[in-house]
Amino acid sequence: MFKVFVADKLAPEGIAALKTYPQLEIDFTPGLDVDAALAHAAEADAIIVRSETKIKGKLLEAAGKLRVVGRAGIGVDNIDLVATTERGIVVLNTPDANATTTAELAIAHLFSLSRQLPEADASVRGGEWARSRFMGSEVTGKVLGIIGFGTIGRLVAERARGLKMEVLGFDPFVTPETFAQHGVEPAELAALLARADYVTLHCPMTDDTRNLLNAERLASMKKGARLINCARGGLIDEDALLAQVQSGHLAGAALDVFAQEPPGASPLFADKRIHFTPHLGASTQEAQTAVGVEIAHQIAAFLIQGEVRNAVNLKSIAPERLNQMAPSLRLARNIGKLLAMMSEGALLEVELGLYGQAAELEAQPMMCEVVAGLMQDHLDTPINRVNALPLARRQGIKVSEVKSSESKDYLAVVRVRGRTAQGTVCLEGTLFDGRHPRLVRVNDYEIEAELSGQLVMTRHADKPGVIGALGEILGREGINISRMQVGAAEGKDRAIAVIGVSSVLRDSTLAALGAIDAVDKVLQVNFAS
Repeated sequence: MFKVFVADKLAPEGIAALKTYPQLEIDFTPGLDVDAALAHAAEADAIIVRSETKIKGKLLEAAGKLRVVGRAGIGVDNIDLVATTERGIVVLNTPDANATTTAELAIAHLFSLSRQLPEADASVRGGEWARSRFMGSEVTGKVLGIIGFGTIGRLVAERARGLKMEVLGFDPFVTPETFAQHGVEPAELAALLARADYVTLHCPMTDDTRNLLNAERLASMKKGARLINCARGGLIDEDALLAQVQSGHLAGAALDVFAQEPPGASPLFADKRIHFTPHLGASTQEAQTAVGVEIAHQIAAFLIQGEVRNAVNLKSIAPERLNQMAPSLRLARNIGKLLAMMSEGALLEVELGLYGQAAELEAQPMMCEVVAGLMQDHLDTPINRVNALPLARRQGIKVSEVKSSESKDYLAVVRVRGRTAQGTVCLEGTLFDGRHPRLVRVNDYEIEAELSGQLVMTRHADKPGVIGALGEILGREGINISRMQVGAAEGKDRAIAVIGVSSVLRDSTLAALGAIDAVDKVLQVNFAS
């Protein structure tokens, strides 16, 4: 059984969806303050939130069993992504479930600004009939600039084109072909701001997008343009926006979100040309139901099947694909573990190479397994695909990947190269029969050794009697040798041995092996743990 703590209000349909899974125990206790929520979080395998509960600070610290956080919605400002990622906790959201609702609100604001609807409503309620005061502007034939061309931006574009608007799009992560498929003209941000009669924001809030529309960019907008933000607060410099509207350079703006929510007594409220809604982007019955049901199924899929959908801090890979990759992932982890044992000093760089058929593998989970093998024995934190690369970066390890469809000696090769201040270690491995991990090269030494169980490795002079001396010491200590492979390198007078042994060697036994005159180095590694 997995315990799911639903900490915020969720649509009844979402709770019903959770209850269809007998493997889940549902703790639906929304609206608790932090102190009251601690005991619930401490027992939870998963926590589902909207925007009210903050998964950070002492609440996150109390959640010792937590494996996954589900955000019923898009924004994850209320979740400490750095802390969850370092702990290996997956954070899921529902980026598309409320996309239609948010797109429709942006279009509603577009019409409201064009026809001054809030002011006209207030005038009529006040007993006026001042038709001449509310001269509007048609949207047909006007230019709409969309900043951020994800799901919501594309839905806005679709609706705007239906209104016979010309649509420009800016998104540095979207190809020109994608824009063309949606009938949108790609434009650089400066060009979009200069040409658009209406600008609408649909991008995430990140360090790169904070105050994206600053004083300089707001001033560069087309005179008389109108600005709409139904995305995230903080994308716009609010003081600069007010100045541009009050000066008459901008005809108006509509904000559903604010840098600080609720905004309190914002100076923006003084100007009637700026319209407001209280973060209503997802506030329709349909959207509430959709996000609740979607996050319920995502949480269940993760806990029960290990399937990751819409992860904020992890690339989604289908569970069947991960199952196919399992032998390769095990090989990568074992090579990483061996690299950690063989490297002298702190690792500065790790390069993963995938060659031949291995180039068809997804590199990110393979690199995560390499890092897990490198670091797991040295950290208390469990390492998984969520936190492996951030932990490597925190340790100062630069990671990189290379791929090539060519491979000289084997159909598929996984190469891991690690660099320290003292030098470089390069290991290569492959799978026999597509299942069994094998070490096939150590630096310049060719060898075919099974990467499993308890191993002892030596580097020694390539001359008669060394293997016998190793076997004699192990036999005297009651250590059974299950297998042994020896590898040599062309033009070198040293060799390496990989010896499978029956149990962990005592320090005194390792010292005795290392004391053999011909032995330069000896180490042991346990692949059973």
